[in-house]
Amino acid sequence: MSYTIEEINDLLKGELVGHTTHKIDSPEQLQHAKSNQITFIGSVKYLKFWSDSKACAAIVNDNLTIEAGDNRALIKVKNADLAMAKLLEMFNPAPPVMEHDIHPTAVVHESAKIGNGCKIGANCYVGKDVILEDHVTLYPNVCVFDETIIGNHTVIWSGTVIRERCIIGSHCIFHTNVSIGADGFGYRPSDDGRGLTKIPQIGNVIIGHYVEIGANSCVDRAKFSSTIIGDGCKIDNLVQIAHNSVMGRSCIMAGHSGLAGSVTLGDGVIIGGSASIKDHTTIHSGATVGAGSGVMNDVEAGKTVLGYPAQDARDTLKQWVALKRLTKK
Repeated sequence: MSYTIEEINDLLKGELVGHTTHKIDSPEQLQHAKSNQITFIGSVKYLKFWSDSKACAAIVNDNLTIEAGDNRALIKVKNADLAMAKLLEMFNPAPPVMEHDIHPTAVVHESAKIGNGCKIGANCYVGKDVILEDHVTLYPNVCVFDETIIGNHTVIWSGTVIRERCIIGSHCIFHTNVSIGADGFGYRPSDDGRGLTKIPQIGNVIIGHYVEIGANSCVDRAKFSSTIIGDGCKIDNLVQIAHNSVMGRSCIMAGHSGLAGSVTLGDGVIIGGSASIKDHTTIHSGATVGAGSGVMNDVEAGKTVLGYPAQDARDTLKQWVALKRLTKK
């Protein structure tokens, strides 16, 4: 696939500055791009690399001052990152093709209800009374256990296991080796003091629409009632969400972060990488937890916290500056 700069600008609806005769066949990072590639500049700190870049075109934020150059073009937009996302859709290769609607090696229980346009890959297992709504895709080696419901147009990548009685919304994406509905981590010392007694986990997991969960992440079933992931949440790789946690709409959790049991997140909460949230804690809507932080107490709406234990980010930064000064004496 290749496009002229005018065709790309028609998609992005930006302001075209300059011109290039090169046909553009792919996007690339600013410092690695070749003459037939387009790049993007979303921050002033990357402007210095434009003059030495071989890219024939760049998508840039319209508040940046930059010259196109000879046989080079700029597409000025309000947000270069969002424009690049649209551009990547143009060049996005088609997903792997499955030749069978239901592969001969897949095991599908006779009571399962399979909607129109579903694809079930090799060695998949679909259990008793499972419901797959229209256009669900199960790539090879996915297991969906009894009484689970998966909404339309959801895509489940290989190695994922969805345990019994879970409810998954529409237009979700679960990447490789996701675990949904494994037992929550519940134990108590036994009466005789000789070991630990397992607490049965009889609840389920409910996941809303348009949720994306990264590879090797886990969402545990509730002890009772449900662990809930709200509509539009985006969860990175290697994230742990423990039993009875509840996430609101459009939350973000970066890699290696985790929620202990019964944590509540409001809408639009952002959890940075490797952050840990103590059990029975509430982080209210719009709050941000900095990477590597440990949250021990509730966080107010819209507040940014940082550090271990986490506190107001400005206070934490002041403490770090003070400690740095002390170590220099």
